[in-house]
Amino acid sequence: MNKGSIGIFDSGIGGLSVFREIASKLPKEDIIYLGDTARVPYGTKSEETVKRYALQNVKFLIDKKIKILVVACNTASAYAIEAIQSEFEIPVTGVIKPGVEAAYRISKKRKIGVIGTKATISSGAYERELKKLMPECEIYTTTCPLFVALAEEAMFDNEITTLTVKHYLEDLKRSGIDTLILGCTHYPFLKKAIGRFMGEDVQLIDSSIETAAVVKKILLDNSLMNSENSEGKYEIFVTDDSSHFRKTAEIFLDNYANGKLHRIDI
Repeated sequence: MNKGSIGIFDSGIGGLSVFREIASKLPKEDIIYLGDTARVPYGTKSEETVKRYALQNVKFLIDKKIKILVVACNTASAYAIEAIQSEFEIPVTGVIKPGVEAAYRISKKRKIGVIGTKATISSGAYERELKKLMPECEIYTTTCPLFVALAEEAMFDNEITTLTVKHYLEDLKRSGIDTLILGCTHYPFLKKAIGRFMGEDVQLIDSSIETAAVVKKILLDNSLMNSENSEGKYEIFVTDDSSHFRKTAEIFLDNYANGKLHRIDI
């Protein structure tokens, strides 16, 4: 069982931020990544549609003999985690709770911002989890629909990105938050532009870093760590052939040469 792969899925390239952190923290582990690029973005879809897509993605990864599943999509984490856990007997983690737990540790003023897709913010998942840990906290949310498109087009930090960040985050900056959760795994690609605009007084929480730590703990607690002294192997699957996905993977994953990219139908 410990030689099984870590399975990760997202609607597109966003989950590569999670992939990178897991690969860095667990270099001996094999990783299989599924980017549902034919149906990106999930953030504009209904709850039932997201659940259906998520379960299809998980079935594909389960057939690849994964030993743990990472839902590297905030929208799917908000809408589909319970459905996944009820249908499949495998350790599962999303990206919402790890980010919330980091905010709990970091925020001093208990004034926390959350940015995400329309679906993630509308679900109220972040507010619920934050209030469980910090009933007294003030929460400010903003949807940033174009951030996903910027990340998918590898426009991580240019003039258009800077203007878009200002457009979406100006009110949030004035709210006086001290912590900002990047509530979409696409958003860490824009972290430099977001951080520059928000300023040094606001701590950015990248849930991909926190999620990688959770994955390592689950593997340790369940004796699922790869015990062989070998470098992990990577496979990446996409549902639509995308040249910019390959380009972004090569830029964002330092050792992507170790991996293979395949187009598949689900």
